[in-house]
Amino acid sequence: MSIGKREREKQEAIWIEAASLATPGGHPFYEKLNGLLDERKFDGFAEETCRRFYSKTGRPGLAPAVYFRLLLVGYFEGIDSERGIAWRAADSLALRSFLGYGLSDTTPDHSTISRTRRLIDVETHRMVFGWVLKVLAEEGLLKGNTVAIDGTTLEANAALRSIVRRDTGEAYDDFLKRLAKESGVETPTREQLAKLDRKRPKKGSNDDWENPHDPDARITKMKDGRTHLAHKAEHAVDLESGALLAVTLQSAADGDTKTVHETLAQCGESICEVAAETNNETVGERVNPEGPAELVLDKGYHSNGALVSIKRSGVRTYCSEPKRGRRNWKGKAEEQAAVYANRRRIRGERGLRLLRQRGERVERSFAHMYETGAMRRTHLRHHDNIIKRLLIHGCAFNLGLAMRKMTGYGTPRGLHESLNVLNLLISALRVLWTAFRRLGPIKMQHKSRCFA
Repeated sequence: MSIGKREREKQEAIWIEAASLATPGGHPFYEKLNGLLDERKFDGFAEETCRRFYSKTGRPGLAPAVYFRLLLVGYFEGIDSERGIAWRAADSLALRSFLGYGLSDTTPDHSTISRTRRLIDVETHRMVFGWVLKVLAEEGLLKGNTVAIDGTTLEANAALRSIVRRDTGEAYDDFLKRLAKESGVETPTREQLAKLDRKRPKKGSNDDWENPHDPDARITKMKDGRTHLAHKAEHAVDLESGALLAVTLQSAADGDTKTVHETLAQCGESICEVAAETNNETVGERVNPEGPAELVLDKGYHSNGALVSIKRSGVRTYCSEPKRGRRNWKGKAEEQAAVYANRRRIRGERGLRLLRQRGERVERSFAHMYETGAMRRTHLRHHDNIIKRLLIHGCAFNLGLAMRKMTGYGTPRGLHESLNVLNLLISALRVLWTAFRRLGPIKMQHKSRCFA
């Protein structure tokens, strides 16, 4: 046999019939997710909710249902930027099927996604988040009795070297050079500026400095010890089911005792709205119509004012108490009663169990949304833009709980691998059955000879 030659490239046909194109198999996870969304009539809900943003003039816009599905893809595929989402949607045949685009259709680019995000307001994104909570309630995955709240930092899309003075607008390097000249150094080197900056107290105060590109970002210390411009995301999680009840985005410079009130208020509103819509239709356990009855917190939220305020709202606290030594309660009878009642609860068996569940359930939502969901570093600026993406990430997290109940698997990879394993098992059984059928007569013949 001689060595062959590569055939010359043939010119492709100018026109290809769409019916002759191969139909790809969709991803089983996205097919089931689309089935869930279609069964609940998500497309009609999205179009009706976003009807006020339609315009009769201008270029054709992106359908709201497709826009929200694109953001869901960002969570499930672990894509952090809208440009990456657009590229992935154009490249994947399974995602084209999930979004409703054919092989010959043009998928939306990143500018279309960005324009649609700016057009749809934050309240509409919250309504979509509430719609997903309603789906969880109908599936029996939302109770709303015991809630845990915790926060984490998200790295902002802004650099520390770009910060300026709030009062004068002076850049950081220019400010250091001016300080050096005032101290007698006319032409300071970079080493001299670094030494001057190292010895200066309160050099990173948010009261004095801001980033002109993202004024909502604040200078703070990240989880890994780095100092960076960041935002603070806070989650409220149902400890009975693991569902995400509320997500808020707040200033990274605000303490936990200040931000907990907004998150708790939004959590209560979400639970009450879902209970009002689903309790009449749900059979069995229902959502608590009065909002959360118990709140589980870590020691960063422990303060006299926070415990008293939460107690006045009718919520029992299970908050870890830091070691502060002996305290003076003179003139603080209400604060003492709140602190001592919380202390008794966290020392009981139920309190210890709830504190362990808080570390498991809340941290799981952080891991899914910000680590595998690729939102630990934001590619958007300003709180209004970032919270829109976080809300749809929260929707995807909750939809994952519903999909896990339907299929037994919580990630696309897990479902896909399970089907691959099942196909391998079926193939192995077929091979064994074929071998058994072929070897069966020989073995019987051998036994008959032995007995003979």
